[in-house]
Amino acid sequence: MNCKRCIVNIVAPKSLLTYFTKTLTIFNKNTCFCGYANKREFATATTDVATTNTLTPLIETNPDFVDVVQRPKAGDFKLSKPFLAKYKDAIPPFGFNGLGEIVYRRSYSRLKKDGEKEQWWETVERVVNGTFNIQKRWLEQNELVWDASQAQPTAQIMYDKIFNMKFLPPGRGLWAMGSPLTEERGMFAALNNCAFVSTENMWDVGPSTPFTFLMDASMLGIGVGFDTKGAAAAKAKQNLVTPPNHSKPVNKYVIEDSREGWVKSVGMLIDSYLEKNVAPCEFDYSLIRSAGQPIKGFGGVSSGSTPLIHLHNRIRQTLENRVGAPLSVTVIVDIMNFIGKCVVSGNVRRTAEIAFGDPLDNEYIDLKNYLVNPHRSEYGWTSNNSVFAPLGLNYAKICDRVVNNGEPGFAWLENARAYGRMADPVSYKDRRAQGGNPCLEQTLESYELCCLVEVFPCNHATFDDFLETLQSAFLYAKTVTLARTHWAQSNAVMLRNRRIGCGLSGCAQFISQRGLDEFKLWCEKGYAYIQEIDETISEWFCIPKSIKTTTIKPSGTVSLLAGATPGMHYPESRYCIRRVRISKHSELVEPLSKYGFKVEQDVVEPNSLVVEFPIDHGEGIRSLSEVSMWEQLSLAAFLQKYWSDNQVSCTVTFDPVTEAQHLEHALNYFQYQLKGVSFLPRLTHGAYPQMPIEAITAEQYDAILVSLPPQPAPHSPKPPKSASITGKKHKSIRLDFRGVKSKDKSDPDMERFCDSTSCVIDAIPKGRGIKSRAISGAEQECQ
Repeated sequence: MNCKRCIVNIVAPKSLLTYFTKTLTIFNKNTCFCGYANKREFATATTDVATTNTLTPLIETNPDFVDVVQRPKAGDFKLSKPFLAKYKDAIPPFGFNGLGEIVYRRSYSRLKKDGEKEQWWETVERVVNGTFNIQKRWLEQNELVWDASQAQPTAQIMYDKIFNMKFLPPGRGLWAMGSPLTEERGMFAALNNCAFVSTENMWDVGPSTPFTFLMDASMLGIGVGFDTKGAAAAKAKQNLVTPPNHSKPVNKYVIEDSREGWVKSVGMLIDSYLEKNVAPCEFDYSLIRSAGQPIKGFGGVSSGSTPLIHLHNRIRQTLENRVGAPLSVTVIVDIMNFIGKCVVSGNVRRTAEIAFGDPLDNEYIDLKNYLVNPHRSEYGWTSNNSVFAPLGLNYAKICDRVVNNGEPGFAWLENARAYGRMADPVSYKDRRAQGGNPCLEQTLESYELCCLVEVFPCNHATFDDFLETLQSAFLYAKTVTLARTHWAQSNAVMLRNRRIGCGLSGCAQFISQRGLDEFKLWCEKGYAYIQEIDETISEWFCIPKSIKTTTIKPSGTVSLLAGATPGMHYPESRYCIRRVRISKHSELVEPLSKYGFKVEQDVVEPNSLVVEFPIDHGEGIRSLSEVSMWEQLSLAAFLQKYWSDNQVSCTVTFDPVTEAQHLEHALNYFQYQLKGVSFLPRLTHGAYPQMPIEAITAEQYDAILVSLPPQPAPHSPKPPKSASITGKKHKSIRLDFRGVKSKDKSDPDMERFCDSTSCVIDAIPKGRGIKSRAISGAEQECQ
């Protein structure tokens, strides 16, 4: 019988299979590659077999194999220069009348060695080279076959797909992949979007561990979910909060000016109260760089030591107040929220947290009730709060809270553990899952991280083109699983699960243009094809197949690049004005004004300007107000059934006057069709200056375009395989900022959240007040 690890029998693209078929050929039924320790042993064995069976020795007849085994390892992988030359002068198909390009230049264009910022073709080059170098290192380190001649065409396909925005890596992948952060510093954890950590076993692994993991991950820009089960464990074990032992010498620590130094100090402080008989801590902050100094690697500027000092003081005060009692649910969430606030105001602008608690625990449910806990309004906004809802829960009481502020959200862990897609049989292959990420599109075990990618179905003219894109998108995400993190607990889970999330965005646009039936076909056949691709790639890398493979993420800035609606969500209006904040000193101010866009002084930030972009989301698309709560839930269930084997990130907007009374009944039905959902009441706040999104009519949209001066004709060709978006018959404009020289000689701030703006935590702008929820995607875009 053929060994499945050596012979790939499934049908898949040649470019993904050549690595196997050239070198891992069975010589007889008793000899296969995987039975040997490495390629040299295999080559010797197959030569012996060939001699005894009068077959030609592999090592003599297969020059590709000899090239890998005998030659010294070559340098890094690089896309060929003739191939890249075809894209160097091509105009990228950024979406939304220039908005996509502005977001790209502001968020993802890194500084090159010559002091200029990357152009889109260069960013894609860096990302693809970085992806294939991870593959190359993995294969060579494990004495497996790396075929450079076949890597090149496969990489070129991926390059074209990203350049034309048929799929995009996560924003953090666009920012970090192939950069010094990964290639020199080895910070591969930063390529992942999201994580989860449970506090249930905190007393076994070290009580500070869940807190330091969340802080460390947050400072890398990873969105983290956490639960409150450590409180019940503390009560059961009678683990009481104890003051430090002041009879012992003080444990003095000079905090290093690094992420690691900040995290270590927080762990020391927490353990001094949660471990028994520990000396008190004293911190020296003198090494921490002063406020305003640039941060190398991650971008941005330092906030100085003040946020960390405040964090230490808040943790110390909170634990002092709990001395003599077990750790409570409130204290767990408070400390996590304190950390989130420090990260937001410290050397990172944004992060994302979600807390999971018991729906029958009034202490937890009241955490966001600022009439009961008014002091928490200062920091309670740093996490979205959800509950682990058992199937059959009485939702009546908890829905009253949802109507007030949209929280808590609901996670059905039973469904997440039992099912992949809800259309498939119960498998329980995710039985060890313990939670999810901040936007709840990924089922996760404790300490597990995950990488998400986005495919844009509307940017494909044919279904075959869509399938080809799925190959490249999945290959990117699977490659990220080859890179280790600096957390042993995370590596232990991730090496086993290899979980990824291949997502779809622009779902509302596709349904509006091509219909639900065709979308169902693409989802079903696309999902089946991804399972074939997973088997092929997993056998190539000699790693397990991914425990789960698909998702629907809410998306954020990445979908703006491609001109797509985020995830499954409908836009506020087909036509709207999107306002984006840029620096007064940005090199884009002059060309934007020249193109005729409205640029005005920011009413909040004195050093910023606000630019207005007219947006058309596409032919036939309805505004969110035209899509009922029931239809939104039905679309989420549709995607959970036919596409996503992880989860569907779904924030259902409802009318608190006409639909609030239906919430309980909706949850009763959809608890058996979904793995998670959150709600947001549609409230009328009234107009205010420089709203991030402002709905306009078709006539207003056309009038804005007519008012713009004639655009200069593009002086370079379209991309070699430009995206074909069907159904777009509305007017649009195409801008070209490639010749604009950068004034800012620093890298942009790293994307500091899980690339899903609906769950991002942002520093609250002056004059806007504090919100009860994490800031919305619409609100953050102007920040």
